[in-house]
Amino acid sequence: METHAESLGRVGNGLSFKRWTQLILGVICMVMIANLQYGWTLFVTPMANAHHWSLAAVQGAFAVFVFAETWPVPIEGYLVDRFGPRSILLIGGVLVAVGWSMNSMAESLPFLYVGQAIGGIGAGAVYGTCVGNALKWFPDKRGLAAGITAAGFGAGSAATVIPISMMIESSGYASTFLAFGIGQGIVVIILGWFIMHPDPKSLAALPKPIKKAGAADVPQRHPFQMLGTPVFWVMYLMFVLMAAGGLFVTANLKPIALDFKVSNVPVSIIGLTMPAVTFALTLDRILNGITRPFFGWVSDRIGRENTMFIAFFAEAVGILLLSQFGGSPVAFVILSGMVFFAWGEIYSLFPSTCGDTYGSKYASANAGLLYTAKGTAALLVPFATALAATASWHTVFLVGSAMNFAAAVLALAVLKPMRKRFLERGLKKAREVPMPAELPKAIVQS
Repeated sequence: METHAESLGRVGNGLSFKRWTQLILGVICMVMIANLQYGWTLFVTPMANAHHWSLAAVQGAFAVFVFAETWPVPIEGYLVDRFGPRSILLIGGVLVAVGWSMNSMAESLPFLYVGQAIGGIGAGAVYGTCVGNALKWFPDKRGLAAGITAAGFGAGSAATVIPISMMIESSGYASTFLAFGIGQGIVVIILGWFIMHPDPKSLAALPKPIKKAGAADVPQRHPFQMLGTPVFWVMYLMFVLMAAGGLFVTANLKPIALDFKVSNVPVSIIGLTMPAVTFALTLDRILNGITRPFFGWVSDRIGRENTMFIAFFAEAVGILLLSQFGGSPVAFVILSGMVFFAWGEIYSLFPSTCGDTYGSKYASANAGLLYTAKGTAALLVPFATALAATASWHTVFLVGSAMNFAAAVLALAVLKPMRKRFLERGLKKAREVPMPAELPKAIVQS
């Protein structure tokens, strides 16, 4: 006869399997939308040459994509929190396929921009749903779970850099857009049927948030309540400062390599030989993925703001070094990798900090609202491209480095003490006011 302890163990093992399965499904969906952002740089020059468009005009389409990817996410997140993830993922998969299919047919910039907007909305729906779901299933390991999920987006395009490059060379960029767009959308649609939120019973049984990471899980009475708190706006400013520098490099890595005259120079590292820009793109995607769970895991242990300072400061230094030594093909590959390793963690640190601060109930909507900072930062990408044309990439790098350094200082000097005071007030209020009947008390205990 099964003992009580054995019964609890069996339930615990089943819950653990269930939540890790949900996490893996979310990661695969994120991989399917990664090329929409990180594969873009491979299409920029072929499109500009084919249609005699300026690089700044083509990069305007990238800004449209990021803007559309980020700004609808709070609404999509609210719908996910209320109705579940399945329908949003199905719609997102369709829009992903339609967006790149339109890109393949674009003969004018307005048509290209519309295609990018549609693809962006689809990618944002997938991104926001998967990250929000990870925050709900892993209140005890938010940094790690958000990092693993975001790693699918950051590193997901690493395996396809070479196939996309080869297909563009052999079949043209239009056929490449069409084939990859439809394929990626279909996978999201299929997996979307199996992704779900934790039910109330599972939610009550999930482990408590980790106190030493600065997690209180103070519940909100309605979505977007955090808009009225200074903590949110400090995090938003820091997110913009960090996202802008990384997006500059993401959107322009190939043009930067051309300007530095290293693009097609063969580079040999650890027994591998590739053209510098192909090597850099592959390494960058891998490191951009690894950094998200790594720094998320670190932040679960030493605190969010402490981890932010370390990573953001490293990013500021990396950008400066790339500016000074990027003319060497080997240095270009290594330093661009360093830049992406110190940048990608924002997509695990900010969502997990948001979840710690504002609770699980509206985690998708809240993380989505903070994620719009990336859309705000994307508006700066065309200006960076124009600045590079009138001045130099070195000037752009200096500005980006200064922004990252400012974010590092804000993490320790402003956000850390401000969030500590906010959590202390929230916990005191949460203990004084009875919880709504529908909210499991397990998620607000700390």
